[in-house]
Amino acid sequence: MKKQGFNPYLPSWEYIPDGEPYVFNDRVYVYGSHDRFNGYVYCLNDYVCWSAPSRDLTDWRYEGVIYQKTDDPFNPDGAMCLYAPDVTVGPDGRYYLFYVLDKVSVVSVAVCDTPAGKYKFYGYVHYPDGTRLGDRAGDQPQFDPGVLTEGQKTYLYTGFCAPGDTSRNGAMLTVLGPDMLTVREGPVFAAPSQPYSQGTGFEGHEFFEAPSIRKKGDTYYFVYSSAVMHELCYATSKSPMTGFTYGGVIVSNNDLHIDTYKPASMPIYYGGNNHGSIIEINGKWYIFYHRHTNGTNFSRQGCAEEIKILEDGSIPQAEITSCGLNGGPLRGYGEYPAYIACHLYMKEESLYTDFTSAWMNNQFPKITQDGRDGDEEIGYIANMKDSATAGFKYFDCRGVRKVKIKVRGYCRGAFEVKTSWNGPVLGSIPVVYTNIWKEYSADIAIPDGIQSLYFTYTGGGSAGFASFTLE
Repeated sequence: MKKQGFNPYLPSWEYIPDGEPYVFNDRVYVYGSHDRFNGYVYCLNDYVCWSAPSRDLTDWRYEGVIYQKTDDPFNPDGAMCLYAPDVTVGPDGRYYLFYVLDKVSVVSVAVCDTPAGKYKFYGYVHYPDGTRLGDRAGDQPQFDPGVLTEGQKTYLYTGFCAPGDTSRNGAMLTVLGPDMLTVREGPVFAAPSQPYSQGTGFEGHEFFEAPSIRKKGDTYYFVYSSAVMHELCYATSKSPMTGFTYGGVIVSNNDLHIDTYKPASMPIYYGGNNHGSIIEINGKWYIFYHRHTNGTNFSRQGCAEEIKILEDGSIPQAEITSCGLNGGPLRGYGEYPAYIACHLYMKEESLYTDFTSAWMNNQFPKITQDGRDGDEEIGYIANMKDSATAGFKYFDCRGVRKVKIKVRGYCRGAFEVKTSWNGPVLGSIPVVYTNIWKEYSADIAIPDGIQSLYFTYTGGGSAGFASFTLE
């Protein structure tokens, strides 16, 4: 039986946000920062890489550590973290890794002969006189490099612009020469920050961070995280240098704006910052992004959805799903882990995963795991309190007559099963206190067809939710 693809697309114990996907030699490589399970800040771990055959996006392979935080001369003791990187193939055919450390404002570069071999420090992006980009008087801080190489030029997009910060104008573009280090043109501004967006068309979706650049035909797609953080937006131009026009939202990690199955203003997952890009794989286009887990901002996981680029170049917003790279709905039978939930919420709405006392007191459900960072423990949902709902989409259901769930925890109540967030309850599965994972079942008929599945806990205490089975 062919393996299926889920979101997150990597194992549930891996935390790779800020994903930049590329196809090299018929394999898809994803480069990102590396969060730690139960981490206390962003990007605590070294860079690793995962790859998959371009014709089987379910078969991901761990390529190992490709760059350590101590490899940068600025960071011999590892006190600084490796923030979101990007990779491009230089004019010499080698692979160049661009990144910024978390306490400096300059761009570092490492190089390797292969896509996922061990990268070696190469140098810092600098002006012809040797002054590092970001160090010259008047330079704005560098952050989140996104790169595209065409011929002898490499276009480097950078920037971080918090809403209300008038000291930062927007996303910066700098052109590098063939040595991949020396500034030839710029920096100039490619997209405005919030204080400078009036009359630009970017209002309400101004540049915040996470610049990424791709090209389709003669059109450049500038992908970025907007000032509201949870969405990845795009702007287009016929030039990589100027004239970018706001296009729209590609994906939101709480599915805001989507109104096909819920009100557009209703968050359906606990959102947060977002970072990723688009990629064409075997004639189909995808958006890679990340979600937040463990009830914090610091344990993020990579997800992906198929998108459409229409004839006019526009990209309709994609729904977040559990099936992601699967190429269609999941099979409507068998056991599925609860960590692939694309929807997670309670009757009290929250746009964001944040640091409020409610999160610290574990009042909201969260996707988490047992063990420590690096332990290959299968994820599950914790803190399923009264009204907590986990949603999964989509499944091709045929003849489902029984639903089983695996639950543990100090709870006494039931899990209601529905096929839409506000639909009728198809059946209920009672659960009771238990310290170990225990299976419960009920005869529940799921209508035939492509369905979403929602599990809502009602009752006292707090349940852990490991998996469900359709029979």
